[in-house]
Amino acid sequence: MRAKDFIVEREGKMPKDLVDKSQGSVRMRDDGGYDRTYHLNRIWMATEMADGQSRKPVDFDTASFVEKYNVAFPYTDAEHLMILQAMATIPTDGKELAKRSKSEEAKDTNTTSPVSDWNKKK
Repeated sequence: MRAKDFIVEREGKMPKDLVDKSQGSVRMRDDGGYDRTYHLNRIWMATEMADGQSRKPVDFDTASFVEKYNVAFPYTDAEHLMILQAMATIPTDGKELAKRSKSEEAKDTNTTSPVSDWNKKK
């Protein structure tokens, strides 16, 4: 017995019986085929926004700010320096997206506890 006798996955045309049984199919990957998982995630995000009425592109960023990179959000100054040290050690295509600084709450964030107001009313 040869491998081709029991391995049914093959490159080339879609098998006729599969064509007959399906209601249509689409094969896709990112240009260059570098990261199929990331590409599929973006495809599904754009699919969720599509109206299913046309073939026009939806209003959606084709890539996130992370895109095909890993990203780290260190909590402390020491962790931040540790990541930069590691990147200096291991050949890395990367850069700092935002300089290290103290984080701030968004302007619309409630900064007073509703519980303390409730206790005052008692």
